[in-house]
Amino acid sequence: MDEALRGDAEAIVRQAIAACLPTQGVVRTLKGMRFAGRVYVVAVGKAAWPMAQAAVTVLPPVSGGLVITKHGHSQGPIAGLTVREAGHPVPDAASLAAADEALAMVEGLTAGDTVVFLLSGGASALFEKPLVPLAQLQDVTGQLLACGADIRQVNIIRKRLSAVKAGRFALACQPARVVNVILSDVLGDELDAIGSGPTVPDATTAGQALDIVARFGLRLPASLLDLLARPTPARLDNVESHVIGSVGLLCQAALEACARRGYQPTLVTDRLSGPADQAGLDMARRLRQVQGTGRRLALVAGGETVVTLTGQGLGGRNQHLALAACQKLSGLDGVGLISVGSDGTDGPTDAAGGYVDGRTADLLAAAGWDAAAALRDDDSYHALAMTGGLVITGPTGTNVNDIVVGLVRPADDGAI
Repeated sequence: MDEALRGDAEAIVRQAIAACLPTQGVVRTLKGMRFAGRVYVVAVGKAAWPMAQAAVTVLPPVSGGLVITKHGHSQGPIAGLTVREAGHPVPDAASLAAADEALAMVEGLTAGDTVVFLLSGGASALFEKPLVPLAQLQDVTGQLLACGADIRQVNIIRKRLSAVKAGRFALACQPARVVNVILSDVLGDELDAIGSGPTVPDATTAGQALDIVARFGLRLPASLLDLLARPTPARLDNVESHVIGSVGLLCQAALEACARRGYQPTLVTDRLSGPADQAGLDMARRLRQVQGTGRRLALVAGGETVVTLTGQGLGGRNQHLALAACQKLSGLDGVGLISVGSDGTDGPTDAAGGYVDGRTADLLAAAGWDAAAALRDDDSYHALAMTGGLVITGPTGTNVNDIVVGLVRPADDGAI
């Protein structure tokens, strides 16, 4: 493995993610706002803890507050707020208990009160009051995560099976004012798709939900199909929304980090989507095309791909993307690729993503592994572990999609 190239790749990703930490955006948005009555804070998502901690530094003394984040993502108590952890990517009993606690807190608010709702990715699973039994919801969520649906399609289904999604939590807060501060993990920053839109009007339709069921062959009982056909709130008069971060910011920060390390950067896209293996092959193809120019070059892409699960292995979309890329990078010197989830988690693993370069395929072969076979078995985690290619960051405190960086460095060019 090219350790110098990997060092550059990891440093660029770390700097890009650091630029997307939500604390400054929260402070900038809330500082100077006027609050006439009582103020309550509800923070939900993988970045809920740092967002809530930042909020209480600029808000007036809060009358109550709840922070709901993924198991292992809390960083301790926050004065005046209750911190809860819950299940992700599949909701668990703690997700339901946390939603009930939030609903109880906002019951009976007046028009002079304000709920500051701090939202980040992961909220769809972490914050839930299902209209169906939990086991049914978990089964539907598992089907959606395995079938290759993108996050918007997943959330069109999930929001219709919930009493707190699709604007319904904002309805529960009425007549209080709701101030949304949102860290976007959805391409195009579609507010009703982020966390399944607990506090924004729903822009989707029952027809879209039923089409998704048919397209992916979801196995749903008649009672769930009836729920999908019901209308959701299309208008809310008590909310205002502020987006403080997105994949566009992540990509821009990565471009700047590449330039600081002496690479000439190019943005491929900030709307990366589709199958993870195809995205990896495409990035590798682009790297092959620009390799050999004698210049330090960087290609940057951001977004969120999908994996349709067919095997029995372990991995995540970023690891899958990287492992697919290594096949086309095989034999190239001074060319590497890193793909990382900005939240520090990738699928049901402890890795944030993976790194590969022109030597990875040979390392796999020497260990008795075949990249194509590992991809077919959805076992990118163990394949990359054999090469030392796993990227492990731990929870980062933000969540703005995934970042992919491909680097090209001439053979005679030393590291900066």
